[in-house]
Order: sequence, then C-alpha cells, then structure tokens
Amino acid sequence: MSSSTPAGRADGSTAPATGTAPLLNIANVLTVVRILLVPVFVVVLFTAGGRDVDWRLAAFLVFAVAAFTDRLDGQLARSRGLVTWFGALADPIADKALTGAALIGLSVLGLVPWWITIVIMGRELGVTALRLVVLRHGVIPASRGGKAKTAAQTLAIGLFLLPLPMLLPSVAPLMLVVQWVVLVIALVLTVVTGVDYVVQALRARVARR
Repeated sequence: MSSSTPAGRADGSTAPATGTAPLLNIANVLTVVRILLVPVFVVVLFTAGGRDVDWRLAAFLVFAVAAFTDRLDGQLARSRGLVTWFGALADPIADKALTGAALIGLSVLGLVPWWITIVIMGRELGVTALRLVVLRHGVIPASRGGKAKTAAQTLAIGLFLLPLPMLLPSVAPLMLVVQWVVLVIALVLTVVTGVDYVVQALRARVARR
C-alpha cells in the first residue's frame, strides 16, 4: 500500500527504486509497528467472542491506527527519500497481513462471507506473485484504481468492525446497507484492478520482447 515498495505493490502500483536511505528510519519503524499490530488486532477482535461492544471498538481503533501507519509511512518514504530494501519487502507483507487478518476474522465471526474474503485475498496474493515476474520486464505505473481499491477495502473493513448496530440498534438497517454497498464496491474494484494489472503485465512482457 505504501510507497516504500519499489514496484508492483499489492494494488498494482509502484514506487521509486530503493536508494541509500538508512535501514533504521521512521518509515520502516512504522511498517514494523503495523506488522506488530496485526496479532494485537486479532486478539482484541476475538476477545469476548467478537460480540462485545467495547472490544469491537478497540479492534476498530487498532485497525484504524494500523491503516493510518500504512498511509503515513508511504508519505514519509516519498517525501524524505527513505526507500529501502527492507521497506520494499516488509511493506506489502504488512499490508496483506493486516487486510487478511481483518477479512478472515470478520468471516470467522460470520460478518463477511468466506467467498468474498477468498476472492479478495486470492487477488492480492496473485498480484504479488505476478509482481515478482513483472520486475524482470519493467515497472508498471501506479493506477488510480489501485489506490481506490485500497481505500475501499479499508473503509469496508472499518465499517464491518465498527459495532454501530450494537450501539445504536435504530440505525442497524441503514448501517447494514452502507456496509454492503462499500464492500461490493471494494470487491468490484479488487477484481477489476486485478484484471487490469494482469493485462498491463502481459503488455510489459510483450513490449520487452
């Protein structure tokens, strides 16, 4: 998600090549913090069976903080020239770990259908595998669709984590509609941008030949 990755991130976007930035820098620290927050998020989400309002609010806050570090470390890496090989490797791992943990957790709790989680995670892992191949044939530029996909996924997960229906039963029907509209948008963007990335990768390979 963040721009500390040199090429072909999970959302099909790319970032500058790694340079001579020190390994210990604020962008990498934030990436590590995000990785460390993943198990914390999982524990908090499943405490009290995932049905307690206070613990769900806590899970939402942990997820929100982790998602914010994703945006922040990318901005810092770009503005301060803090791109490193560690950031290139750890950033996509942190992104997929957070998104995967949240979606799997929501599916275990019966809030998000398993097939949606499988489609989204399958796309993310598939694009990552393809990214390794694309590196030999050139860099695919960042796409607005990839950024929109990431934002939609984050928003959808946040809405499903937020226990507003339990806090305000009167808004439960409206909340349910909003959750599913955003999730469907995220799913469509996930599939469309995944297909677009495959097409661009094939074109880059043909052009290289």
